Amino acid sequence: MRNFVKFTTPFVAFILLCTACKNEDVLVKGTPAHLTAVTSAINDKALVNAENDSKNWLSYGLNYSENRFSQLEEISEENVDKLGLVWSYDLNSIRGVEATPVVIDGIMYVTAPWSIVHAIDTRTGEQIWSYDPKVPRETGIKACCDVVNRGVALYKGKVFFASLDGRLIALDAATGTKVWEQVTLDTTKNYTITGAPRVFKGRVIIGNGGAEYGVRGYITAYDSESGEQAWRWYSVPGNPDDAYEQPELEMAAKTWDPSGKYWELGGGGTMWDAMAYDPELNLMYVGVGNGSPWNRRLRSPGGGDNLFLSSIVALDPDDGSYKWHYQGTPGDHWDYTATQSLILADLEIEGSKRKVIMQAPKNGFFFVIDRTNGEFISAQNFVDVNWAKGYDENGRPMEIEEAEYKSGAYEAIPGPNGAHNWHPMSYNPNTGLVYIPAQGIPVVFEDDPNWVANSAASGGFMSGTGWNTGGLMSAVPPQSATFGHLLAWDPVKQKAAWKVDHIGPWNGGTLSTAGNLVFQGSADGRFLAYNATNGDKLWEVPVGSGVVAAPVTYEVDGRQYVSIAAGWGGSYGMSAHHTESQSPGKIYTFSLEGKTPMPALEIPEPKPIVSGVAYNPKDIGAGTKLYISYCAMCHGVPAVGNGGNIPNLGYSDKVKIENLKNFVLTDALKELGMPNFSGKLTEDDVTKIQAFIQGTADAVSAQLAASK
Repeated sequence: MRNFVKFTTPFVAFILLCTACKNEDVLVKGTPAHLTAVTSAINDKALVNAENDSKNWLSYGLNYSENRFSQLEEISEENVDKLGLVWSYDLNSIRGVEATPVVIDGIMYVTAPWSIVHAIDTRTGEQIWSYDPKVPRETGIKACCDVVNRGVALYKGKVFFASLDGRLIALDAATGTKVWEQVTLDTTKNYTITGAPRVFKGRVIIGNGGAEYGVRGYITAYDSESGEQAWRWYSVPGNPDDAYEQPELEMAAKTWDPSGKYWELGGGGTMWDAMAYDPELNLMYVGVGNGSPWNRRLRSPGGGDNLFLSSIVALDPDDGSYKWHYQGTPGDHWDYTATQSLILADLEIEGSKRKVIMQAPKNGFFFVIDRTNGEFISAQNFVDVNWAKGYDENGRPMEIEEAEYKSGAYEAIPGPNGAHNWHPMSYNPNTGLVYIPAQGIPVVFEDDPNWVANSAASGGFMSGTGWNTGGLMSAVPPQSATFGHLLAWDPVKQKAAWKVDHIGPWNGGTLSTAGNLVFQGSADGRFLAYNATNGDKLWEVPVGSGVVAAPVTYEVDGRQYVSIAAGWGGSYGMSAHHTESQSPGKIYTFSLEGKTPMPALEIPEPKPIVSGVAYNPKDIGAGTKLYISYCAMCHGVPAVGNGGNIPNLGYSDKVKIENLKNFVLTDALKELGMPNFSGKLTEDDVTKIQAFIQGTADAVSAQLAASK
């Protein structure tokens, strides 16, 4: 029966399948036959045509341009306030939810934390199937920024996704059974995958993460039918004594100082998220990540641009051959990745139509680049920055000397969480605006004079878990404010059109529509709609959890729906949150006909600051270094803030802190992703960490008492 459905449109597939089969129920919506028919029709032509048809959401960014602009307009600025809940679906997770669902004829495919895939019937909100790749929970220690997954790709009857531990898996879209699986990385190294794959011309493209841990970045294409590797492209050069895998790596190596033995440090340059494709030019674009270590004086002591770090690179999707690059942050020194959203558009600039690629990466500048050849067009800061004065006419940043943090404390603006992180932005060609989840999370850097690669010896931030920053997070408090806002940016004028302030950073990705709307979830647990022209808030609903993912919209049986995957987490969200409610991850789906009551908010009882744990005050200093090296990224500062989706230890029960070794040095919490640090920490080390936790908690309690 499968031979009857390999046609260019779902409609043709339906007709032929019905003609070929006497069973009148064969195409009942949501059945395996229906799923086979509609997903088998997702081929190259269908994916290219997604630029012109928004009834389905066929790929991560909606279409190959990744503009996340829907042409649906049933829901508009005039009636969006009538939106109501149709259904909600429990993802059964308390970790970060970053996925963008894909939807074809009412069938939704979405991933949850730990790389679990769900197929959902959007007509009912009921599960069709789920697939758990059984990621070993000890993999969590390799994931810098939560055990998240951003989504799947659909192509010719298969669902493709990557697991956190580095497997690319193809599932039968109708049944969820595994078709093939490929291990895409060296499992002895600290690689992970959190991004969504893309499919270009029958190739499934996937990158990886892990630059914080000293790995070498690359992106790989696999044949969608067989799973065989088609090509691989490395973003940074390897050992110069070996043959370079690609001719351009010889050129790139000249921008690295070999005295730093960068190849032994990994080099970084992981490509963990951003991709786009222009079928007319037959060019795919990928954003390259930060260096390893962050501190460029350690990986390349003599300086240099360190290609292709923090660059946009254009490749031929047929063979992975290099075409051009543009490097936004030469010699990146601050974890300013270029792995944030890439959007393709045709803009009129100075009287000429230009084919451009747009990006608002971590470094705080909005870039417009010619996507035919990589020529720099313009860049302007969309938030305050203090590492560069701007960009010259050749597209190079004019760096500020103090930003080198050679000696003493330096507050990086933006910080390593970026002025805009992975949270997708969208572009509305009707308004001409790009909608950016902009933010500021200040961090103060210091040089690490005692740095040793892959060692906790320096006491550097998270160095005990293998992080290779080459810098210290200073005890000097930052002076700039933490913030988050929705920013509407004019890419031609290179200036803001409007902005909406949020309670804090780490707000969700955006969706724009022909109904003159912008949808976004917020860090304080709301899902909102704004007027795309002026930013007026038109609708909001509480969803019980901070939202970091981006929403989608689609049409089913003539009705427009909007869905959002809600669930707080990610690098910032692990240790901080902005809402009292702590609901588990859910999918919420809305329409103008929705009448279902929203689920009740789950607001836990506030926990008191821990007290009464005996400790030696002399251990606090050593405990501070150990805590920063092993615990801070996930658990935050004890009793400072209210924690994120991972508990703040300053609010733990006394008995848990007294028995901390039973959690830290065993597999007791393995299934929750808590590493076993036996062999890395001793019982005496844990005693010192206990001193830091209780000592800090006591200091916070004293400050609170004095302020009353």
